[in-house]
Amino acid sequence: MSQRMFVRSSTAVAVMLVMAGCSLAPRYEQPESPVPGAFPSYGQQQESGAAQAAADLGWREMFRDPRLAELIGIALENNRDMRIAVQRVEEARAQYGIAQSDRFPTLGIGGTGQITRYPPDLRAAGPDSPSVSRVYQAGAAMTSFEIDFFGRVRNLSEAAYQQYLATGEAQRTVQINLIAQVAEAYFRQRMAEQLSDLIQKTLRARQATHDLVRARFDAGVASELDVHQSQSQLDTARADHASTLRAREQASNALSLLLGTTPPADLPEAAEFGRDQLVASLPAGLPSELLQRRPDILAAEHALRGANANIGAARAAFFPNISITGLLGFASPQLGGLMGSGNRFWQFSPQVQMPIFSGGVAGNLALAEARKHIAVSEYEKSIQTAFREVADALAGEATYARQVEALKSLEKSAHDALKLAQLRYETGIDSFLQVQTAEVTFYEAQQALLQTGMDALLNRVTLYKALGGGWTENTVLASQGMVNAQENQERQ
Repeated sequence: MSQRMFVRSSTAVAVMLVMAGCSLAPRYEQPESPVPGAFPSYGQQQESGAAQAAADLGWREMFRDPRLAELIGIALENNRDMRIAVQRVEEARAQYGIAQSDRFPTLGIGGTGQITRYPPDLRAAGPDSPSVSRVYQAGAAMTSFEIDFFGRVRNLSEAAYQQYLATGEAQRTVQINLIAQVAEAYFRQRMAEQLSDLIQKTLRARQATHDLVRARFDAGVASELDVHQSQSQLDTARADHASTLRAREQASNALSLLLGTTPPADLPEAAEFGRDQLVASLPAGLPSELLQRRPDILAAEHALRGANANIGAARAAFFPNISITGLLGFASPQLGGLMGSGNRFWQFSPQVQMPIFSGGVAGNLALAEARKHIAVSEYEKSIQTAFREVADALAGEATYARQVEALKSLEKSAHDALKLAQLRYETGIDSFLQVQTAEVTFYEAQQALLQTGMDALLNRVTLYKALGGGWTENTVLASQGMVNAQENQERQ
């Protein structure tokens, strides 16, 4: 009879579980995009849907320098920030598992025993009854379990799930940023090497000029002022060389930190320094496509969904909290006869709590609503930030090529002017001041050309990152990318 009663009670619990799950969370609506519907063209025509292709372009196809690709692979495996991001995902997964488990009863088996000695005045059967009372219990038990009529536990579980998804997107963001940082450190190291070569050539040329001026001074043709001017040009190049060596070492140290280890000695041969180290072009599509590709925007939306679920949990706290505990097994005053057929035992304990005067409940709801407003603003800001990053990088793509061409022409003109100034000085037509001015102009033009070339490389890396690229090693086909985006949308 007792077992049938327990079965009926369990059936009632099952019915309550089925009835549970009502959610008081507000209906989620994605905020409208706070940016224009198209990127600035800057005189370039952008193809629709190209942002998806740029985002799905694998970093091995983006970075064509085999040495850089090898370094990126090492960084993704050894970088400590990357390892922390991976473990953050595992941490969030575990937290979600804990929150999810609260939606189901916890069952277990066990036993208890209680032995109590009573003084004569407290014995229920009188002073002559036994002084020691023994009670033993064993069986299957269900710990306190909340019947989630109003969706409090369900919404807390949903909030933990959204936090888990946001952490996964944060890992992608860390990876994208890491790849861009490795590329930047590598290009700065290569840039320092290029500058070092340039300055060494400049040193040799200025040393030859100084020797010529010294010889002319010894012959009584040149003035002492010419000697000092040529010496100052030589010393300037020496100082620049020391600065370049320092920059090269600092770039190497930054690269080693990003790699998380010392770069191996058997790296592949580096490609020639220039724009050919990267993919030729990265056309941008529509701003709306960033909402499906940028992991930081996806993470902000998951945080917004979690904040929305927390409002439902806070609202549910205004309603009764119903929880139950139960035990089915055996009870006996003697341990030896505990499992006898006549010692069957069951216990069912429902509990209802209803807040009446509790300012904290209202405060928690106000807190949850305020945090949702914050999450909305953060989501909108992430979209605006992404739009600006892409727009800035597109402006660079539209102008760097023309700037580099102009600097190449300037370098050629400065070189020709230097040759002419040297010839006119050697023939006594002009003073050494003309040579000095021409050397400075040519040197600055060479440096500007190298610096602008590196800026153009970094700008393309920035555009790749801004479009959400860098989270895949190899290129994802456009059709597969659309399938993945659709699956992510259905999952949400």
